[in-house]
Amino acid sequence: MTNAQVTLIQIDNYGPWTVTPEPRREVDLQTLQSRLYADLAQLVGNREGYVFFTRFDNMIAVTNGMDEADHALVQESVANRYPVTVSFGVGVDPSPVEALSAATEQIQDAGSAQQADRTEILRGATLDPDERADDDVQIAHFDVNDATGKYTDQMNAFDSFIHIEQGYAELMRYFRQAHEGLSFFVGGDNVIALCPDLDAAAYEDAIRHVEETVEVELKVGVGQAATAQSAGMAAKHALEVCRDDGDRVVID
Repeated sequence: MTNAQVTLIQIDNYGPWTVTPEPRREVDLQTLQSRLYADLAQLVGNREGYVFFTRFDNMIAVTNGMDEADHALVQESVANRYPVTVSFGVGVDPSPVEALSAATEQIQDAGSAQQADRTEILRGATLDPDERADDDVQIAHFDVNDATGKYTDQMNAFDSFIHIEQGYAELMRYFRQAHEGLSFFVGGDNVIALCPDLDAAAYEDAIRHVEETVEVELKVGVGQAATAQSAGMAAKHALEVCRDDGDRVVID
């Protein structure tokens, strides 16, 4: 039985800040966003979590094992390093979609993302130690079959990008709708998903749907553990079994 702890990370008052006192150079904004994501990935990663960049001004983290004090320390670190602050909403649920919805409501109830006096919000419940279990987090690591041979070495770079993005977009949409999983592109031809307690048939269904809809073939390794990092490593090892044996789904 999974019990995902999801944290929504939102940059405070970011839209107005980007044009105050005048519009800032896009290259500077892109640099700030990428550095902030990298720092958050490390700060949360050092506490056994994952961070996914989504829109960059909004990021989604899997934070099982982190308590309120851990979240506050991450906020403090960001405030000390950047000209912007971040707010956190935390939600817990067996369904990642429901956990994210709860986290989102915590931030939205505190005020608008463009409200100047809404800063460094930290709201929502984290899992108590006695509520945690060894199977709280299920992570799936999807990979495109022979992406190098089919796309990278055959098409121009932009057309390759289109094909990979089509596969990711369809997986993201369908997996959320049909199986309540949250899927995130993580570079190359890789997608990592935070999942409820799914079986092999659910993953086969998602892979088949993407192949039939956008003609992108996937395989997936799945791991389950108490934290995102441990579950993610188990998923990586399961994916290697897929590559070695030619399977489409391997659950560690």
